[in-house]
Amino acid sequence: MKKTTQLRELMKSEKTLFVPGCYNALSGKILDKVGFPAIYMTGYGTSLSLLGMPDAGLATMTEMHQNARNIANVTDAPVIADSDNGYGNAINVVRTVKEYIQTGVAAIHIEDQIIPKRCGHVAGRQVIPIDEAVGKYRAADYARKEVDPDFVLIARTDARGAHGGTLDDAITRANAYLEAGADMAFVEGPRDVEEVKRICAEVKGPILYNQTGISPRFSEAEMNELGIAITIVPGATLRATMVAVYDLAVAMHKDGPDAEKRFNEQFTEHPLGDFHTFAGFDEVMELEKRFMGEEELEKYADSLGHRPAAE
Repeated sequence: MKKTTQLRELMKSEKTLFVPGCYNALSGKILDKVGFPAIYMTGYGTSLSLLGMPDAGLATMTEMHQNARNIANVTDAPVIADSDNGYGNAINVVRTVKEYIQTGVAAIHIEDQIIPKRCGHVAGRQVIPIDEAVGKYRAADYARKEVDPDFVLIARTDARGAHGGTLDDAITRANAYLEAGADMAFVEGPRDVEEVKRICAEVKGPILYNQTGISPRFSEAEMNELGIAITIVPGATLRATMVAVYDLAVAMHKDGPDAEKRFNEQFTEHPLGDFHTFAGFDEVMELEKRFMGEEELEKYADSLGHRPAAE
């Protein structure tokens, strides 16, 4: 089954699909190993991990697209990817959608911000006129139908927290974008529970909810009661990585090699402690045997280092 079709099947559930965020192929591979049914590629995480820069429209489509491809290539679960504001006008959006489909991701969201955009949970955002935005979603719908009609198109509006924006404007826009062909609406940045309730009640289509930043947190039962179709938590894995790397760096700065020794002893007991197996060396050996012959495996006999379990 195509991953796009797989995601659409998951969306048919009456329960909220809880989707954690990854920021690169490694973090995506870990989430996939744990067994999440779908994975989200965060744009902020892509920008910060790849460029060391904030989510302020600094990552290009090429960089975002490549990251999406890398993640999709190493995960079995369907991937929902951030594609910012489509990187231009309606004509650019046609290319953006086709390029993202080629990466292997199952869905993207496109927002109605101006260029350059910025993170949906920082001040200073601006949105384009609604008519222009509707044209972009119509173009996105046209492009995906040409290549893969099952590709999921999510329309994100930042009108709630943008300069001069209101929740009423955001709901109006979300409904207009669904009419233009989007499969799902994503109203970014509601401030409290009452605003989320209004979104779920007044938007005439499935809702993607971004549980991060200033927006309220809900339990699984509360999400189901609200009728949220998909909830993403985009930044948790990146923040966890930041904390872990910082704490280890501080320890090594203080204690030098002793700190690395302590960490290595702890890591070997972790479920991912078999580092080379997780990376995929067993699969490499299996492919060598299958396509290069048994004689290719002779190189393992007298060499030192990790030996794949498949040997």
